[in-house]
Amino acid sequence: MSDPTYTPPKVWTWEQGNGGQFANINRPIAGPTHDKDLPVGKHLLQLYSLATPNGVKVTVMLEELIEKGIEGAEYDAYPIRIMEGDQFGSGFVGVNPNSKIPALLDRSEDPAIRVFESGSIMLYLAEKFGAFLPSDVHGRTETMNWLFWQMASAPILGGGFGHFYAYAPEKFQYPIDRYTMEVKRQLDVLDRQLANNRYIAGDEYTIADMAIWPWYGALVKNVVYEAAEFLEAHTYTNVNRWAEDIAKRPAVKRGRMVNRTWGDPTEQLHERHDASDFELRTQDKLEAEEGHA
Repeated sequence: MSDPTYTPPKVWTWEQGNGGQFANINRPIAGPTHDKDLPVGKHLLQLYSLATPNGVKVTVMLEELIEKGIEGAEYDAYPIRIMEGDQFGSGFVGVNPNSKIPALLDRSEDPAIRVFESGSIMLYLAEKFGAFLPSDVHGRTETMNWLFWQMASAPILGGGFGHFYAYAPEKFQYPIDRYTMEVKRQLDVLDRQLANNRYIAGDEYTIADMAIWPWYGALVKNVVYEAAEFLEAHTYTNVNRWAEDIAKRPAVKRGRMVNRTWGDPTEQLHERHDASDFELRTQDKLEAEEGHA
């Protein structure tokens, strides 16, 4: 149990196992813990990820690119099961030395290009395929403003509010109050921006929407942290409108399924290699095939 009178020592030491739900995968050093090669599929783009909000950003974008008819955006997606420590395998660390999902390998170049950090991946794909990033200086800059806003703000939502509200082994009022205040301020920022704009950066659907929706759209719709009532999420009417509009997009529906390994089996596509996988290879169908084997 935590001691409310705790005074930090002069030198911090790591107590393995301390940290609640994610204690087994948290450590104060980087690098691989074991040798494990990454699988490689048939496409030039190889994604290694999980359907957390950061992972969903990239799978939604890839599906949106394919929806636009961009053949070069076809990809293979393999799950990185972070609770089992897949992110510390030598192959994954070779693609992302930070051991966080998502990570992308583009084999269209020689040598292959590794891309890590979700915002970097989205910008890379937008520039590679010339899509979802305005070409004019005003539209591009505004989109980049909001992309970087998300990258800076979501750690407060996830690592701050989400951790202390939903995952910390003990509840303490001070951090919950502190991060709740900031998350509500962020939602107000978005709500004011969306009051006069259909999408985050204006009238055009961009990588800014794809980056922000898996976090804040999911938050107001009670998908992450089950905190919508606590945050009075219904009061952010513009964010709710926007979140519902984004959720209706076919590519978004598909992107949410990729590398999803929990929840409704009909919405889980552990691996993605072809567009037909959404019809033929969801987890419910694979389990039915196993049952008849």
